Amino acid sequence: MTPADPYRIEKKLLVVYVEDDDRLARLTSQYLATHEVEVVLVRRGDLALAEVLRARPDVVLLDLMLPGRDGVEVCRAVRERVDVPIIMVTARTEEADRVIGLEGGADDYVVKPFSSRELLARIRAHARRASGRAGPVKRRVQVGNLVVDAETMTATLDAMPLALTTFEFALLRVLTERIGRVLSREQLLELMHGTAEEAFERSIDVHVCRLRHKLGDDPRKPRRLKTVRGVGYVLTQDER
Repeated sequence: MTPADPYRIEKKLLVVYVEDDDRLARLTSQYLATHEVEVVLVRRGDLALAEVLRARPDVVLLDLMLPGRDGVEVCRAVRERVDVPIIMVTARTEEADRVIGLEGGADDYVVKPFSSRELLARIRAHARRASGRAGPVKRRVQVGNLVVDAETMTATLDAMPLALTTFEFALLRVLTERIGRVLSREQLLELMHGTAEEAFERSIDVHVCRLRHKLGDDPRKPRRLKTVRGVGYVLTQDER
């Protein structure tokens, strides 16, 4: 008996893959196809939006550097028209380039050369989350005097902007979207698309500490961002 495919799910997924590197596109598509993911290839940025609107895929896989129209422009155009998970693919490793992609509306990013196995896992994860949506994604969430706006990647407390790092904003966004729900470090990292290195370094604890400070929480007796001993963290509705 052959071992079960850990990535196999009942529904076959459809991905629009926008990539001008023929060899990479071909190899990646072949790998995904062996795991029940149908791939529609688009080799130019200026043709991507029309294909996404036609195919209505479960996930869009989008290269950053494209002929005709760059990936950030394509990402913004897609995000304006349809609510679909977008994974940006970039050969650039600088943080600024990754931030530009996320600010342009991407949900996630992978850096070339990437692991096909990891890419598949990310596609599956985004498709699962998207399939559970009951309606349009909340781009702006308010919890008392705290407002988190995913569209502009900004957060305010008592109408005053919070100076957050990209990681801190992602952490706050995940917590506010799941208000009152206790999340483990592993769940937080998965929802934020964190790496194994981050999990090993337990950086979640460090970032929670910094985030508490910026939210005005007393680290010894936090009212808003609380620790559930042995389980994880929870953002509460009640500030008292």
